Amino acid sequence: MSRSRGNRPGDPVGICIVDKPAGMTSHDVVSAVRKLLDTPRVGHAGTLDPMATGVLVLGVGAATKLLTFITGVSKTYEATIRFGVETDSLDADGAVTATHEMAGLSPAQVHAAAKELTGEILQVPPMVSALRVDGRRLHQLAREGIEVERQPRPATVSQFDLVPTADPLVWTATVECSSGTYVRSLAADLGKALGGGAHLSALRRSSVGPYQIAEAQPIDAAVLLPPVEGVRQLQHLQVDEQIEVFVRHGRVLEQEQIGATGVGPWAVLSASSALLAVYEPFRETRCKPSIVLSNEVAE
Repeated sequence: MSRSRGNRPGDPVGICIVDKPAGMTSHDVVSAVRKLLDTPRVGHAGTLDPMATGVLVLGVGAATKLLTFITGVSKTYEATIRFGVETDSLDADGAVTATHEMAGLSPAQVHAAAKELTGEILQVPPMVSALRVDGRRLHQLAREGIEVERQPRPATVSQFDLVPTADPLVWTATVECSSGTYVRSLAADLGKALGGGAHLSALRRSSVGPYQIAEAQPIDAAVLLPPVEGVRQLQHLQVDEQIEVFVRHGRVLEQEQIGATGVGPWAVLSASSALLAVYEPFRETRCKPSIVLSNEVAE
């Protein structure tokens, strides 16, 4: 998650849902939105590779604090996988490292292999990922021709459905997975499981938790949504004016004072549905604010 520090009085505050174009890094998108909204404080809730397109959720101003509740949600992707060709980046931007004869793949073989890569799996992070090793990002090391050992990391693939195309070596896939899953690694592992190799030739993120591609906008038409849109996935609790005063001052409260149920965290809203704060459990029946937004947002 990328953030820019600093805030100025009157800066815009809210959430943007952008349809990232191909060829831009997530940081490029952040920089473009900073210029568009004339504010230095913009961050994103999860990197998309330059090749990839689709949903990129941005926090603006004080709403960057809310990105922590978005980064860990599940994602859905529409991918195109080409069998028979391996690349050093595991996608179409990389150099070809190996080729395989795989024209005889049957749907039964592909679906069986995909099933084995569904559920709780372990993935070795690709060298072109943003993961840090000894303080340096893997893609930085890869550009220098350095490859380091990476430990497998757990991931959850809830859906991995593949559909053939007119080209027997090209299949499209719908992937629903946990945050931190590498779809390019999933494609490469599928190719290996089928006795050859594969790479990702296209990738589009169609959802980030409750944020859908249908509501994503081009960068130059980005819409600033109110901060409450940054906590869609949390339980929303409206409080009266008396409790609102306590919330604005960051008071520790009894959970029943805000009407909290379940395990939290909870989004606490004013009577007018403006986001005041996010509260979390604290010492049995009590709760405390993890974020107080109301004092940074002009209403």
